Amino acid sequence: MAVSFDLNRFREFFRSASNSGIILIACVIISITIANTSLANTFKHLLETQFGGNPFGLHLRYSVEGWINDGLMAVFFLLVGLEIKREIVEGELSEIKKAALPVFAALGGMLMPAIIYYGINRNSGSAQGWGIPMATDIAFVLAIIALLGKKVPYSMRIFTAALAIVDDLGAIIVIAVFYTSKIQFDYLLGAAGALFILVLMNRLGVKNIILYLVPGIILWYLIHNSGIHATISGVLLALTIPTNPEKKASPLEFLEHKLHIPVNFIIMPIFALANTNIHFNSKMLDGLTSPLGLGIIAGLLLGKPIGVSLFSWLAVKLKLSVLPENSQWKHIIGISILAGIGFTMSVFISLLSFKEIFEFQEEAKFAILLASLLSGVLGFIYFSVLSKKESS
Repeated sequence: MAVSFDLNRFREFFRSASNSGIILIACVIISITIANTSLANTFKHLLETQFGGNPFGLHLRYSVEGWINDGLMAVFFLLVGLEIKREIVEGELSEIKKAALPVFAALGGMLMPAIIYYGINRNSGSAQGWGIPMATDIAFVLAIIALLGKKVPYSMRIFTAALAIVDDLGAIIVIAVFYTSKIQFDYLLGAAGALFILVLMNRLGVKNIILYLVPGIILWYLIHNSGIHATISGVLLALTIPTNPEKKASPLEFLEHKLHIPVNFIIMPIFALANTNIHFNSKMLDGLTSPLGLGIIAGLLLGKPIGVSLFSWLAVKLKLSVLPENSQWKHIIGISILAGIGFTMSVFISLLSFKEIFEFQEEAKFAILLASLLSGVLGFIYFSVLSKKESS
């Protein structure tokens, strides 16, 4: 029996953002399932397997997990950075007041959870984990928004991406200042030099994408070895890629188009598989009622919505910013709920906060997973109900 193959439907599938969200969530379920079966140790060994080499004296041998979180995720941040820059030049963030709103929202979304967490944990041995609920996981938030489709205005997707990038940059700064034992300033100086070359190429009108990607890879290597999270290199590279306010195609739009399928259908699913393999045990449940667990859950479930909404409202009322096009306060509230999905960056900060306390690490992981899951479900339900009310 012949099997028909509709190429147009195949292309439509890969163009659909909602399908990438479904695949991402499926990978989360698969990863958690593996972590709680007999395959857990095999999978852990795979993630810890080292590969790479030392060409020309450069240290490029890392674990599979390291390549995924520091290498592939830099490509993800490159794509998000390209989208943000395009919107700054010719779209939703082209006006200063519009661009300022996600910055204020991210600031509130970082401060309020940290204050709530520290208030609960200030007299306990877990007070140093105040940075855990500050983070918003941009990948999973955008995946939920993709699943919601037209229920979320396009301008709010851009607002969310910008908010999450500012949030991640803030988390990277917090990690560098408070959770990194040593910054390698020689590598940091080298990274500044690579960035200068990229900016100079932009100013000189260089259009060839390859000429940007080569120093971009060097920038990634230098930032990675400086002690700062390497994903910031993706955003910095994106800001130097040339574009234009006209409708004609630019190098930025060309690269953005080329990255969509590999990022959404390869990089993000691999990322989800590697970072959601959480093994459940009875002690995790006890941790939910500890100051550590309560601080994380309250920080993400309450602190994020309050901080993002409150600071957005203040920015608009003080006329420092304006709401995104075709959006209302009810949309801001919905996004602020989804911002409570902390997940991978929160897990990363928890590992740095409690390097020598394995029990705290496990408690923190479970609290982060629960709070992120609840934030995602509540945000999805909120926008679904809101869409039904608007359509009726």
